[in-house]
Amino acid sequence: MHARSVAVLLGLGIIAIAACGEAQVQTTPGLQAFVGARIIDGTGADAVENGVLVVRDGRIEAVGAADAVEVPADAEQIDVSGRTIMPGLINAHGHVNNVRGLEADPSFYTEEHVEAQLALYARYGVTTVFSLGGDGPAGVAVRDRQRTDPDIDEARFFLSGNIPTGPSPEEAVEQANAAIALGSDIVKIRVDDNLGASTKMTPETYQAVIDTAHENGLRLAAHMYYLDDAKGLLAAGADLLAHSVRDVAVDDELIAQLRETGVCYCPTLMREVSTYVYESRPDWFDDPFFLKEADPDVVAALEAPAYQERLQNSRSAQTYKAQLEVAKANVKALSDAGIPIAMGTDTGPAARFQGYFEHGELALMVEAGLTPMQAIVASTSDAARCMQVDGDLGSLEAGKWADFLVLGANPLDDIGNTHSLESVYIAGNAVPGV
Repeated sequence: MHARSVAVLLGLGIIAIAACGEAQVQTTPGLQAFVGARIIDGTGADAVENGVLVVRDGRIEAVGAADAVEVPADAEQIDVSGRTIMPGLINAHGHVNNVRGLEADPSFYTEEHVEAQLALYARYGVTTVFSLGGDGPAGVAVRDRQRTDPDIDEARFFLSGNIPTGPSPEEAVEQANAAIALGSDIVKIRVDDNLGASTKMTPETYQAVIDTAHENGLRLAAHMYYLDDAKGLLAAGADLLAHSVRDVAVDDELIAQLRETGVCYCPTLMREVSTYVYESRPDWFDDPFFLKEADPDVVAALEAPAYQERLQNSRSAQTYKAQLEVAKANVKALSDAGIPIAMGTDTGPAARFQGYFEHGELALMVEAGLTPMQAIVASTSDAARCMQVDGDLGSLEAGKWADFLVLGANPLDDIGNTHSLESVYIAGNAVPGV
């Protein structure tokens, strides 16, 4: 972990002169007032122009319009006039794993590597990540340290351990129990045949895993592809649909199930993009927001002619490319039906760029027909609510952790303005290197 925000440390010695000029008030450590910004609180309420955000000891003490929030005389004032403040992004489906560059190796999964990935997410404004699969003891150690660290300045981390695969119900339950014993926050399964290339988990097996998770007080996130499987998983008690329905349009039956169960839908549209996009050189390879963190060797490998040709000739890549349009139409239909959408990306595997892809997910949700505000809510308060961490995270409200972004431009005008990220705060601590 890094030390607490430099701004806070400097604030220890700052003397604020009272407006009357008659007295000096020493600033209180850990008390900050961000003044002058437009504030999008993440709830879907209208943005507040000329807002004030007061942070004390890492939590929000007050937030609102400048004429309604009193700035404590002993607060360190930070002028953010002309900027936009919004909650940190919450990724309901990412991965913190053993990948470096384009290579995966179990030996890579160390506490140092886990923290490096969480720091990368944070530098892109992703302040909370749910890693749905591939997690181990090193990740648990990092997560547990975070829970009591007042100086946290990397993405908050929740994990699911290894994914039960079965094939029998008995084997899958044994695997689920191992993930639970690890200390997982949620259990994850996959119900997919990879476009006919593998055997799909049976309803009997996934029912056994869902029951095991629930018996241990944990929720279950389900990877799926087909509409019929989404319905079967909901009937069996799954708590999160962790990908899009991609084979056909969603129907009234699925919408009714989602309404009745209250289960959220996590589209992971950028996952589909990652399967085919390197068939040619993506435009984002020239984006400074991408290049500031990109490994040049990885970029070079992905734009190599042989790599591009392989994807051009890949049946699965071309199928996923076509099905992205189905996925986009489905997230729009479900959003219109009032189903809560939780932003997720499936980042972490090779060539799925942690941090950057989350901004791409926002853009794809808007491209699918959501408004910028709806995409922001899906990526903040609704994601927090769907993952049951909304008591502390997801919106800028008094009492919650001060996890927020400062942007140079308004994302309500253009969702691409999330790329104007100037600073990130987690529990009131400035994230280094933004």
